[in-house]
Amino acid sequence: MTNTVDLSPLGKTSAYRTDYAPELLFPIPRQGKRDELGLSGTLPFFGVDIWNAYEISWLNSRGKPQVAIARITVPADSPNIIESKSFKLYLNSFNQTRLDSVDALQALLQQDLSKAVGASIHIVLTQPDGFSKIAMGELDGLLLDRLDIEIDHYSPAPELLKAALDEEPVEEKLVSHLLKSNCLVTGQPDWASVQIHYSGPQIDQESLLKYLIGFREHNEFHEQCVERIFVDILRECAPQQLAVYARYTRRGGLDINPWRSNFSTGRNPPNLRGARQ
Repeated sequence: MTNTVDLSPLGKTSAYRTDYAPELLFPIPRQGKRDELGLSGTLPFFGVDIWNAYEISWLNSRGKPQVAIARITVPADSPNIIESKSFKLYLNSFNQTRLDSVDALQALLQQDLSKAVGASIHIVLTQPDGFSKIAMGELDGLLLDRLDIEIDHYSPAPELLKAALDEEPVEEKLVSHLLKSNCLVTGQPDWASVQIHYSGPQIDQESLLKYLIGFREHNEFHEQCVERIFVDILRECAPQQLAVYARYTRRGGLDINPWRSNFSTGRNPPNLRGARQ
């Protein structure tokens, strides 16, 4: 049976297990939402979802609590995402679980999360002696939010997007902190900063900002919103190269940061925690 969001723990009262319970993870296939975007076969992008988990704790072999921060990188071509509340419940299941070492924790996380998404994930655990080395920073680019525009539409409208298709191509990074969408199930607000890095016909900045603000009453998961933005810009503005990166604020000790691109820089985007994260 295919997992659907109505079967997930979202919006339901949940007991918090404190003993290791990998069965709490709730995978959701990506393809259903991609079908809505007309995406089948070869995807027009590659990318990753970068999860930062700030509430990881377990017991060592002598029963003493341990803590760490995790960076989990999930490939965008994995068949599944993991519903975020189930992810939180799963992480909490380690709270009273005794493990011999941090390596034992990492091995379980690697095993369970890779199985859930259907592809190999990459995980880095940072223990307290490394906390001071975790960098912060903001997405770089020209700020769209400086524009004084009138808004009267709060659902995605790709027809708003405009580009100078008959002029010389440009390369730009454009940033907005005004991206807001809502959880697909609960309707709770999700807040993000977003960076559009492209080369090609120059995108009209006012139209792009209006389009991004148009997600304000839209209900979709983070990963799905970023893929929708990527596909709409690609179809309406015809850039030769395009990357969309969103840094969402945290909920339940987790933040999700999807990145989709059709050109390679040789590495994933920097995982710098923003001021709102």
